[in-house]
Amino acid sequence: VPVETGDWVSKTIQRFNKKGTPYDVVSNPEFLSEGSAVKDFMKPDRVVLGVSSKRAEVLMREIYAPLKATVLVTDLKSAELIKHASNSFLATKISYINAVSALCEKVGADVKMVAQGMGLDRRIGPMFLNAGIGFGGFCFPKDLEAFHWISKQKGYDFKMLKAVQEVNDLQLSWVSRKIEEKLWNLEGKTVALLGLAFKPNTDDMRYAPSLAVVAGLRARGVKVRAFDPVSMDRAKELSEFRGVHFAKNEYDAVKNCDALAIVTEWPCFKELDLRRVKKLMRTSVLLDGRNIFDPELARKLGFDYSGVGRP
Repeated sequence: VPVETGDWVSKTIQRFNKKGTPYDVVSNPEFLSEGSAVKDFMKPDRVVLGVSSKRAEVLMREIYAPLKATVLVTDLKSAELIKHASNSFLATKISYINAVSALCEKVGADVKMVAQGMGLDRRIGPMFLNAGIGFGGFCFPKDLEAFHWISKQKGYDFKMLKAVQEVNDLQLSWVSRKIEEKLWNLEGKTVALLGLAFKPNTDDMRYAPSLAVVAGLRARGVKVRAFDPVSMDRAKELSEFRGVHFAKNEYDAVKNCDALAIVTEWPCFKELDLRRVKKLMRTSVLLDGRNIFDPELARKLGFDYSGVGRP
């Protein structure tokens, strides 16, 4: 919720609280990830309690006591900002490594090695340093935009957040740009997309990178075949996927395709029989949008392989 929501709630209650019933307002942001929400709730990194009274703090501590988690008690506004600041920082980390990947492609460096070297520094850590075709989902884009809007409303132009979004927007076009590089004339060409959900272990299609990928390919006259182990029923309901052929499985998707793009890093895709995949394809262009394959092995099998930020 936007910062100062707690104040607004409190003022609203005061206005209608004719009998003077005691109340407290607490800001208790959640930090749950789709696909691991139960685990994240039961074993949180921290519990944030934004309170305005000792009574509220005591009550909230009692509620969370069974989890034996680290509890951070703050004022209401700080708790509200922690949620936006946390998600925006994670989005920044993703866009940063994606910007690094763009430079890696220009100089012939390997972003996976660069990220590993960065992540070994305990001040940085390895989380969210996986280069790819951009982030999606409901939380990061929403919180990034909200944080930027809140800042502007308060007279501070948080330009870094705008840059994070711009990097992500560019990264979402990576597949379309690579397809043009590899196939030149795209009219009538067919591309297989593996993965539609915004990340593995969920069927959530909100702000999924696949939406931008499909739009970019369709705008260039490309026919699209797609497969996702979980989210295809949801994708079929979306107008953006009208005209897309939904395949029965991974191998059905790549049949007679001119290129294959990995859009979501589902574990099952890492186990693909690449020899079989190559035999089924018309042209063996492999765009590894999530860097799940070994470039050397893929090329040895005869693929024209491109990874994000990989030589």
